Amino acid sequence: MILYALYFTFFCFGAAVLMCLWRIITADGVGTRVLALDTMVINTIALMILYGISAGTEMFFEAAMIIAMLGFVSTVAYARFMLRGNIIE
Repeated sequence: MILYALYFTFFCFGAAVLMCLWRIITADGVGTRVLALDTMVINTIALMILYGISAGTEMFFEAAMIIAMLGFVSTVAYARFMLRGNIIE
């Protein structure tokens, strides 16, 4: 039964990544693209964790933590760039 639940969640998060990719391509403003990219990073992290559960290895959990930190830092840096015009003062 857990196998069917994993397949269902793979499908749901995969569809969410594709919808975010579509929003990045067709968005009107830059802010919308940044939000869609951040949501896509979160969905990708969820896919990595699900794959780690299905493979039974802990390596994907550590990789998901690294990608989460990089995604957060990049979102904050891009938001600062949009607001102030520079990242480092």
